[in-house]
Amino acid sequence: MTAQLDPFAAAPTLMKKWFAISQDVAGSLEPSLIELVKIRASLINGCANCINMHTAEARAQGESEQRIYLLSAWREAPCYTDRERAALAWTDALTRLSEGHMQEAARAGLTAHFTEEEQVKLTLMINVINGWNRLAVGFDLWVETPAQAVA
Repeated sequence: MTAQLDPFAAAPTLMKKWFAISQDVAGSLEPSLIELVKIRASLINGCANCINMHTAEARAQGESEQRIYLLSAWREAPCYTDRERAALAWTDALTRLSEGHMQEAARAGLTAHFTEEEQVKLTLMINVINGWNRLAVGFDLWVETPAQAVA
């Protein structure tokens, strides 16, 4: 895959701000939860770049292969906590807005496991990863992970 456009070269000031807000939002909740959300949204959006990047980051943080592989069927997999399930349901609902509004059903779990501030942080994270997915898919971006660069 060859990048069609380098957004960092085309709009450096805005991309630096986008990257900074992405980092801030990603640091606002527990890292393991953030990576699950990033992977799940990227799976839904078919973003190979982001799936590749965030599964590598999740592994580096100690996430198990089982939990990474089962994200595509998280509802049937018993290995996620209630808090993680609530976050994944919210991720699905917001990432799939065009398929019908599912947020009402997901909100009950969200409010049971997240404070209002955490709900906003999680929602911002879902928006951020969906934005990155669209940049990566739209411009055919690919970032090698450190393990791949060595292999």
